[in-house]
Amino acid sequence: MKKTLAILSLSSMMTTGAAYAATTETVVPDMHTMQIQPVKTQLDVTVQVNGAATEKGYLKSGAVEPMIPLRAVTESLGFTLTWNPETYSVDISKGNVFTTVKRGEDRYTVNKMFTELGTAPELVDSKLYVPASFVDKILHGSVVTDGTSVSVSSKAEAKKVQTTGVITSINTSGKYTSIHIQDAGMGGLVLNIGPDTTFKMLDGTKLSLADLNVGLTISAEHSLAMTLSLPPQTSATAITVLDKTLHKDALGTEGVIEAVREDGSLLVKGKGLTENAQNEIVLQLGADTAIVDGNGDPVEKSALVKGAKVIGFYSPVMTKSLPPISNAWKIVVEAEQE
Repeated sequence: MKKTLAILSLSSMMTTGAAYAATTETVVPDMHTMQIQPVKTQLDVTVQVNGAATEKGYLKSGAVEPMIPLRAVTESLGFTLTWNPETYSVDISKGNVFTTVKRGEDRYTVNKMFTELGTAPELVDSKLYVPASFVDKILHGSVVTDGTSVSVSSKAEAKKVQTTGVITSINTSGKYTSIHIQDAGMGGLVLNIGPDTTFKMLDGTKLSLADLNVGLTISAEHSLAMTLSLPPQTSATAITVLDKTLHKDALGTEGVIEAVREDGSLLVKGKGLTENAQNEIVLQLGADTAIVDGNGDPVEKSALVKGAKVIGFYSPVMTKSLPPISNAWKIVVEAEQE
């Protein structure tokens, strides 16, 4: 009897314990039946160009500005794009605006100068995206950002100014073409030439870039905007040659007048500015030799003294003497640096 009671008591205790354990058991939810809300890391951005909707951009969480589709925006603004698959870069051009954009590099070229925007271009689904400020700071357009909406438009044509100067070099190598005027060093102004730049004589005769040569005095119509480089650079829209005649194949030498000879010729020592130009040359002056400053304004012949800094432009026909002798058609008297 006692054994039977003991067994019943033990059985009751086990049942009670099981019931207690069941009431305190932690219930683990079924992860397969739960709806997990994803955390958005970026938002869609609507983009309009000149009032018309284009492809969407995106705004990353914590980003300073939205990213916009490069091709859709620039082509809508009239730019031409050339994709370089080897370097994952794009060349963009319109008129006198040239720039290159490369995936992953916060270095945007503007007139051959590098500009940083704080955000590198990104390649997403085979499309290149750039920060919205690219329109304003690189393309000189107008952009307004309002939350997840970006409105892009073309700015009115930039104000133009006229600058006169003597051509000291013409650069046609590489991707960009430019003309340096007024100075042969860090001074003067570099005019970036684009496919829409026009060339003509003062009488209206049309020219091409190939017709120009060093030593010509020109009047350049160009943008008021310039780079902060030395020398500064700007985009030229029109070039007018002020000289009555062109001097094809003219040579140029920048240097110091080492001697003024009895016959009035000048011994100039320095460096040649063009191919086949001499570092040391004797320049004979004639009645038609123009003596000007870097802007092309006349200078008195008395300024041609020993020690004066000049740029001599002369004929490619030279004597075989040392130093060679040639006829000068223009002498630029450089201003003294303060």
